[in-house]
Amino acid sequence: MTRSYHAFLLAFAVCLTSPAFAQFETRTTVHVFPADVANSPVVGDFNRDGKLDFAVTSVYGNLVAVVLGNGDGTFKAPVFYRAGEQPEAVVAADVNHDGKLDLVAGNLVSGNVSVLLGKGDGTFQAAVNYDLPPGSGGATWVGVGDFNNDGKPDIVTLTTTAGCGSGQGDCVAVFLGNGDGTFQTPPLNTSTNDNLYEFAIGDFDNDGTLDLAVIETSIVSGGVQILLGNGDGTFRMGALYPYLGRLAAARLTKSRNIDLVLSNNGLYVLLGNGDGTFQAPTTSYPPATNWIAITDFNGDGIPDIAATEANTGSQALLYLGNGDGTFQPAITFGTAREPGFIAAGDFNGDRKPDILFTAGKPDARFVSVMLNAGAAYFSPSTPLNFGKQAVGTTSSPKAVTLTNTGKSALTISSMKASAQFGVTSTCGSSVATGANCPINVTFSPTSTGAKSGTVTIHDSASSKPQVIELTGTGN
Repeated sequence: MTRSYHAFLLAFAVCLTSPAFAQFETRTTVHVFPADVANSPVVGDFNRDGKLDFAVTSVYGNLVAVVLGNGDGTFKAPVFYRAGEQPEAVVAADVNHDGKLDLVAGNLVSGNVSVLLGKGDGTFQAAVNYDLPPGSGGATWVGVGDFNNDGKPDIVTLTTTAGCGSGQGDCVAVFLGNGDGTFQTPPLNTSTNDNLYEFAIGDFDNDGTLDLAVIETSIVSGGVQILLGNGDGTFRMGALYPYLGRLAAARLTKSRNIDLVLSNNGLYVLLGNGDGTFQAPTTSYPPATNWIAITDFNGDGIPDIAATEANTGSQALLYLGNGDGTFQPAITFGTAREPGFIAAGDFNGDRKPDILFTAGKPDARFVSVMLNAGAAYFSPSTPLNFGKQAVGTTSSPKAVTLTNTGKSALTISSMKASAQFGVTSTCGSSVATGANCPINVTFSPTSTGAKSGTVTIHDSASSKPQVIELTGTGN
């Protein structure tokens, strides 16, 4: 999920040329941490090469991992930077106005936030930590925005202990920025309700000042607490809406008002009235969901929602928007691993947003990328695993079905398997609208050990090759 104003705007700044369909296929899995949980991904171009990169936190390793993109949906090896103790969340923003993305991490145990200034080449300076007041607990969530309207980015975070030590309720703390990458201490504190754990940033009352929508789970009350900005880095209490879940803010209609999306037992949409209040959701979109990302995935100019499924695991969900704040039923895509946090970005440069997600247990060290295949739908969308195969023999074929979900014929210019794998297909050079065809793949190892490969397909659904990932072991 994106939690900085930079990344929020980035999601909507992509110029899309894809047809009004979106399909996803697993392309890359990155082993980020040796034995820890990859948490809270944030996307950005950290080395300014026009290729999207990402960063994730290591909750128990006290690290932020920066993973640079190759521009084709694959990534380089991660580089690690020390943060505070147990960084829960990280955001990307240019906090010192030098045109280079920086990172800000909120640390749960050490009670501070870490600022890592970017050098513009994909590397970062050592973290500078800014302490919350004594007794305020740890930083559970973090974001960046200009909360006092001075043109300088500020840091906002939530704390785990009542009232930043005052005992009046949990606290929202704002570190005012100096505009040079440093921040004022102590932070400005606003005491609120108990048990705050997540927020979304937006100008919900259209007064030119940033506000917060905060999820809180106190025993007495619980839901989305609106905190209206005073324009000086502090907030006043707004309305409380009795809905819980993961939270995102975006403009879902042609109105200038910002809306809210919550995921829990289903997706709930709270349309904004433009005065800091929101309408009650008129419907819920099943199934149970977890983290969400919002952008226009199918190129029709209307925001859509990608989500990770909460209960059954190993599935990503896509809800196509209708443009009026309602959404079509979920389209389901199989994932190679159980998905957790999710983020969106164009990772292979084909001008269509893809999705990136951290893996859930027991594979929480990994981050996976599913590329947007446009009108070409591959089933299964996960890699083909041939298991063990005797050297010098050929496996039974495994099939992938290619379906054209577009409004015109899908043309195929080439289809080729990498070494030690073979491919045959009846697809030919064209697949009619709504038609499908099988792609049969075999594995013929020439030596022992783990093997990996691809079937590479050049077609009209994307300006970049479509790929079916392949794995197997020769024995």
